[in-house]
Amino acid sequence: MSEFSHWNEEGRPKMVDISDKDITTRVAIAQSTISISTELYEAIQNGLIKKGDPLNVAQIAGIMGAKKTSDIIPMCHPIALSGTDFTFEYVEAPNGYDLIIRATVKCSGKTGVEMEALTAVSVAGLTFYDMCKAVDKSMVIKETFLVQKKGGKSGDFFHK
Repeated sequence: MSEFSHWNEEGRPKMVDISDKDITTRVAIAQSTISISTELYEAIQNGLIKKGDPLNVAQIAGIMGAKKTSDIIPMCHPIALSGTDFTFEYVEAPNGYDLIIRATVKCSGKTGVEMEALTAVSVAGLTFYDMCKAVDKSMVIKETFLVQKKGGKSGDFFHK
């Protein structure tokens, strides 16, 4: 089992030792898409969501999710994040709208922030669903993926 990076010589899980890695600037961008009804889109645009603005709450939740990633993903290292930001874009779709959520997460450290960015958009999407489910329970949280990563030993990555 020791040939696996996250298993010790006794075959049990371990957190990888990053103490010998160089500190570099690291950036990750992740995206998640939620399909929503036209009714929900119009309710949001007209300020009719009783719980308040779902995008503001989703953004705060996503930032909190990025900061808590190492608490919920077992092998992630705690990282001092330099910044986390979001964009939200509604795109007309055949049966309503798609909400595209993007998070950009940055740090200067010894390990990347891909998991933090993916957690951020996932938590933001779940929070958006929670804020809006009274209007539209048929929302579908669709693709969630890493868009881009910069920095670190493995180099840059761009989703094709």
